[in-house]
Amino acid sequence: MSNLYPENLYFEDAEVGTSLRSGPYLVTKSEIIQFAKQYDPIPRHIDEEAAARSVFGGLTATSAHTFSIFILLTTRLQPRLHVLAGLGWDELRLPNAVRPDDALDLEITVLEKRASKSKSDRGIVRNQVLLRNQKRETVLQCTRNILVARRGVANARTD
Repeated sequence: MSNLYPENLYFEDAEVGTSLRSGPYLVTKSEIIQFAKQYDPIPRHIDEEAAARSVFGGLTATSAHTFSIFILLTTRLQPRLHVLAGLGWDELRLPNAVRPDDALDLEITVLEKRASKSKSDRGIVRNQVLLRNQKRETVLQCTRNILVARRGVANARTD
């Protein structure tokens, strides 16, 4: 997307085919272990020897950790859409593991949009999501559906 857009984009500004980007986000070994200890304490995510014997052949981030990084990077998109709510994710895939020292970049491309039929202050935007490492390998992909504020209409609270 060009720099002609304001910092916060509204439904009307979302053009099919345009992309928003953020990153990189550096994933550390200690972060992988800490996250897994708290949320997914499986040996292949917290113990390097067990991880070496796993199908991954080394330490990897949990899927929940990878998804959390994706969510964090959506808050860093510039410019970013004025999102009122997330509506869901379709066809979520994790084709490659996230490993220590990976630098992840997020790219979100507008696939389609439609005005809400019941609420004039919002619309629905469907996006293709790609989270990639420094080798340009996709580590997370999905289709995201979000509720976006419309410009010039009294908007619902977003907090």
